[in-house]
Amino acid sequence: MESTLVVAAFAFVGSHFLLSHPLRAGMVRAIGERAAMGVYSLIAILTFGWMVMAYDRTPVSEPLWPAGNVLWAIVTVVMLIASILLMGSLIRNPALPAVGRPAALPDAAHGVYAVTRHPMMWSFALWGLCHIAVLPVTRNIVLAGAIIILALVGAALQDRKKRRLQPDLWPAWESQTSYLPFAAIAAGRARLGGFGMHALIGGVVFWLVATWAHIPLSGWPAGIWRWL
Repeated sequence: MESTLVVAAFAFVGSHFLLSHPLRAGMVRAIGERAAMGVYSLIAILTFGWMVMAYDRTPVSEPLWPAGNVLWAIVTVVMLIASILLMGSLIRNPALPAVGRPAALPDAAHGVYAVTRHPMMWSFALWGLCHIAVLPVTRNIVLAGAIIILALVGAALQDRKKRRLQPDLWPAWESQTSYLPFAAIAAGRARLGGFGMHALIGGVVFWLVATWAHIPLSGWPAGIWRWL
């Protein structure tokens, strides 16, 4: 069953990359931009569902290392950061695909965009890394690894596409932001701050709800609920 999960993970990641990049232009010419987005979304849902089903049917292997309280505490903090990045990325995110005319870029990087110009992708990658850290079994490594690869490689490919589509705008945005989290801040190109309430309050609420949901969904507590 592990082989089925690996194949499903390859299908999930590979279809995303193919439909977003080499096949996208042909699809748009053939069926239009909105229909192409619909095909992309449908295949994404189907391949993700296949991967989840294969995950559920794959036996649980022995963990590669123990997950003690120190590791859980680190992961809990990192998941809070990931939640803030995710909620902050839902508003005025220039990296998101746009149907029709591309959206205008911000004048300066604030909040989650000062941290990284791909806050949504990095939130997914941090989710995957955290789940591998505390649940290092084979099936979880395959599923979470697929999410990590899709997020981080996808973010790099987004930059390449945006440079092609917005050659007069995107390089300037790249110059004041960073692919790697906090790299632009460390280099002095951006300043930490300016987080909206949707990012901070929304991130904390999402973090609390998502970690609590592990109790009814998986039968074991996550986040601060492990200690409450």
